[in-house]
Order: sequence, then structure tokens, then C-alpha cells
Amino acid sequence: MKWKPYCRFICAMIGMISAAHALGYDEPQVNLGLTSFLDGAPPAGPGLYIEEYLQYYAADRLNDNNGNKLPLPRQKVDMISSVTQFLYLSPTRFLGGNPGFDLLLPAILGHDIDDGLNNAVLKGQSGVGDVIFGPLLQFGPYVGPNGPIFSHRFELDISAPTGAYNHNNAMSPGSHFWSINPYWAGTFWLTPKLTASVRFHYLWNSRNSDPNASFGPDVTSTQAGQALHANFAIEYTITPTLRLGVNAYWFNQISDTKVNGSDAEGRRERVWAIGPGMLCSFSKDDHLFLNAYFEQGARNRSEGNRFVARYVHHF
Repeated sequence: MKWKPYCRFICAMIGMISAAHALGYDEPQVNLGLTSFLDGAPPAGPGLYIEEYLQYYAADRLNDNNGNKLPLPRQKVDMISSVTQFLYLSPTRFLGGNPGFDLLLPAILGHDIDDGLNNAVLKGQSGVGDVIFGPLLQFGPYVGPNGPIFSHRFELDISAPTGAYNHNNAMSPGSHFWSINPYWAGTFWLTPKLTASVRFHYLWNSRNSDPNASFGPDVTSTQAGQALHANFAIEYTITPTLRLGVNAYWFNQISDTKVNGSDAEGRRERVWAIGPGMLCSFSKDDHLFLNAYFEQGARNRSEGNRFVARYVHHF
């Protein structure tokens, strides 16, 4: 079979690797499963938090708009990435909550990709991704007769196009456009030992004036569609230092990508995943999260397994 006629189509389906989300051509990096248990409640109150995320993602299928596997000889994607996060939560009260500021720096540490065509389609690169920053306002925890009941947070995340980017590569750490990604996160204590956490995001992306070469020489700009995505988690306290539970995430692109200012149909991305998780607390200032996710229902993106280790330290 001759593969050249498929190359442009395949490139248009799979695109760049980012540090917080595996293969998704149009959409930038977002938080898919990086946060989970007790998401709406910082574990030690105001102060400076440094968090380190280490993620391993493995996929053996790249799906089209109907969820079918793309016609590549091989579809092997292994990626190791990291995110370094600095979060400051002020003790000063403002509008009933504690204001703060968040800064995240993602990076692709390494990847192993095989398309069966000597990487003619799946060319990629490692490096530093787009810096993410934004203000936040933390509320709670609100306490009842048996302990905490509810805690929540609003944050406005902005992603700046500072990461490594090459329009000739199908996969780059940076997106080469700005994104605005506000969210609300909340944690509910269903019982003193059982909690449920949710995080809901809205994603808007600006125009890319140097689009990927797979769009063709006549395309001078693209704009990734708007999207909604969310993380979910429920966990139970086994001991004062150990919590076990289930975590999940969901992503759905809700508007078409624009190519030269016009809607391009058939490119909307979606995926969901679920898996087990664990939280180990060594002290009130040091916590280790371990989460696994097994993706399902992918459209216009990869479908694989994601494993996340996250360490939180409070000063």
C-alpha cells in the first residue's frame, strides 16, 4: 500500500505532544488527571507550595473522527513528561477567600515514537513547554459539627506560547498560541472519611499564525476550538496517612477548529478515562499522589494509559 496519500490526513489527526496531555493536534496542553483527591482543599492552608508532577503516557492507537484506528503500520507512543508548579496562597482575606497565584512549567523529558514509516509522520521533539500562570481565590474549608464539609477554589489560568515549537514537526512541546483556561475546583466531605472532588475547566485558544505544515502551504492561520474538560475523584481514608480511591477525567471539544478563519469540520477531540489512585501523607506539609488512567472513547486523538506521580511540599 502507498502511504504518502495518508500522511497529510494522519498529521492532521494526531499532532503535538504536550507535557500535560498526550497526543492531540489542535488542542494545547491541559490538566487531564494531574490533580485528583482533595483538589478543592490545599492540605496545609496559606503559604508557598512546590509541586512536582511526573507522568508516563503510553498509547498504541491513534483514532480518527469516528473512533477508528488510523491506517498507520505502527502506532506506538511512549512519553515521559514533568510539570513543576509553584503556588502561593496568601493568609490575607479578600472577597471572603484567600487570594493566591499559580505558576507551572511543563516539559517533555523523553519520548519513543514509532509510526512504522521511519517516523515520516510522527516526528517529535522533547523540551520545555508553554508556561502557565494565573491568579486564584481559595474558599474554606467550611466546617460542620463533625469536621470539614466543603472547600473550593476559582482560578484563571493563562498559557503563554513560550515552549519549543517547530511547525514542521507533527509533535512539539509548545503550542505557539495563547490559551485561557479558567476552572472551578471543589471538595465535598460526604463523611469524615469519604470525600469527592471535581474540577471543571473551560478552554479558549487564540490564533496560531505559524500553523503545522500538515495543513498545507495555503494555510496561514489556525485556531483550535473551544473545549470543556474536567477531573473527578472520590477517595476513602484507610489510615491517617493513607487514602485510596477512584479518579477520572473527561475532555470534549465543543466548537470547530478554524483554518484560515473558517470552520474545519471533523476535527473535534474527545476522550475520557478512569482508574485507581492513592494518596500518602507523610506530614501535613508533604503528600504523594499516585494515579492511573485508562482512556476510552477517543476521537481525533490518541487512546492509551496515563500514570501520574505528584509530590506536594508546603513551606
